[in-house]
Amino acid sequence: MDTVFCPIDAYFADEISALLQPPPSAQAQAISLSHSLVQNYAYILPREVFNFFPFCKTQEYFDQLITTRGCTGLKVKQNGAHGKGVYADADFREGDLVLKDQMLAGSQHSANKIDCLVCSFCFRFIGTIEVQIGRKLYLQDLGVAANNECDRQTLAHIPKKTCQINSSDSEDDSYVKDPTSMEECASTSSKYGTPLPKEIVESLMTGELVLPYSKQFPLPSVISCLGGCREAFYCSQLCAEADWDLFHSLLCTGARSKSSDKEALLKFLQHANETNDIFLLAAKSTKSDLLLANFVDFLLQVVSFTILKYRKLKASYPEDQGKCTAGNCDLSLLSEAWKPVSMGYKIRWWECIALPDDVDSCDEAAFRMQIKELAFTSLQLLKAAIFDKECEPLFSLEIYGHIIGMFELNNLDLVVASPVEDYFLYIDDLPQSEKKEAERVTRPVLDALGDDYSICCQGSRGKRTTAHSQVVSGRCLADELAGCLKEDIRQYMFLESLNLTLNGTAFFPLQSCMNHSCHPNARAFKREEDRDGQATIVALRSISKGEEVTISYIDEDLPCEERQAMLADYGFRCRCQKCLEEEP
Repeated sequence: MDTVFCPIDAYFADEISALLQPPPSAQAQAISLSHSLVQNYAYILPREVFNFFPFCKTQEYFDQLITTRGCTGLKVKQNGAHGKGVYADADFREGDLVLKDQMLAGSQHSANKIDCLVCSFCFRFIGTIEVQIGRKLYLQDLGVAANNECDRQTLAHIPKKTCQINSSDSEDDSYVKDPTSMEECASTSSKYGTPLPKEIVESLMTGELVLPYSKQFPLPSVISCLGGCREAFYCSQLCAEADWDLFHSLLCTGARSKSSDKEALLKFLQHANETNDIFLLAAKSTKSDLLLANFVDFLLQVVSFTILKYRKLKASYPEDQGKCTAGNCDLSLLSEAWKPVSMGYKIRWWECIALPDDVDSCDEAAFRMQIKELAFTSLQLLKAAIFDKECEPLFSLEIYGHIIGMFELNNLDLVVASPVEDYFLYIDDLPQSEKKEAERVTRPVLDALGDDYSICCQGSRGKRTTAHSQVVSGRCLADELAGCLKEDIRQYMFLESLNLTLNGTAFFPLQSCMNHSCHPNARAFKREEDRDGQATIVALRSISKGEEVTISYIDEDLPCEERQAMLADYGFRCRCQKCLEEEP
């Protein structure tokens, strides 16, 4: 695969090699100064000297992350067998919270943006129950959900005033003057159910129609993007400012965007959509089953994050102002800005993806070359959109491929349970007299969402169960809770099919250091109180201090042969005790 030539790769070969240098293994840690020595005397060492101690910086980085996460019972260590690993620094009992990890970068699935309005930074649901339902029905009526796709132009059709709803604005508890008028819906059937009149849908989005008991489920107000685009919304000014400072200022298409070329940015995204078929083919062959949009969003966030961090570091080091002229890269600053990305395990994307089942092995080289060529074309468009001369090594094909490869191998599904689901279950659990009155209004809404959904909720007394599960690399972890009723499971499966839950994909710095076991002692699982996009790791059984914390990348209940075949996509053969016992 040498026919694709990227000039940046050749010109900045040494710089790119330095950026892609992985954290050292245990065998490579023979450095002359101990971690404690560097930690105690770093203040007297020049920044250039301190950069010669990568292991110390690696350990310091993860120690600091654990401290800021408030999970002091963990330690990231290097080991000879698997590279990095996460170890218990305290005892955990079954069900204990082991880790809550904030993502480095991540995004909501494109199609899921139709169904859930969430904060673009922390991924909490925002607006009101009415806005969530009305927005979904509005886009559903446009036929967007039927096509299973979502783009900026489609979402821009939503009236502006519907995105400015304050969840505490409405003081009128009445939900409609004449609830029975809602029953006069169009009789034309659809795959979703009986459609609501347009004016009812719009009144839900504008807040003119207040559903019964919806105030029992308050949501944060909708805050607009600082740059003026209508593609990003937030739960607070704090999240809006954080996203702007870390990522969005370079990626915004609004009037106050800091993007060097907004038209080029749109062309880059358009290319991603136009080449979706081949990238989707590649994605379907992998563990994560991701759409190209998630690859693109992650790449954009990582590159923009590094550029913005580089600029801040440059401004904070006056001694560098003379040598850091426009177009002259300071590698030490760029390495520091890149550090969060450097800690992740990376392989070139077009080399690590599994060969699709319908591609013959003799065509493998051609398939991988096609992926690489499309990636190079995409890279040129990215360069036109957010290029920074001082950070030019970031726009090399080698860096591009490793960023996507890191995401491919380490991603965790982003899951946040929907308050809309909670709302309908609350209505269903009301005393019969109150329920009957409430359903005069909610029944047409249920029918509009789908007949099966309406039937599913009818008569159920179960609580939401598995909607909080989180997924490693696109594979569901075992999610069998003791005492689950069959009705609960049936209900959950249908609610999931309606995409009421937020679904996306993200890279989490600490969670990604957790190694696999087919008999794990922990798992990614969202509890009732976990209502944002953070990764939540919970102990499956008791974990002793000093024991490695492991999770399963796959369905560990599969036969050994199938597990090993799936894990081969990650580049290793599992040698855990369970596999050793089950091997023929």
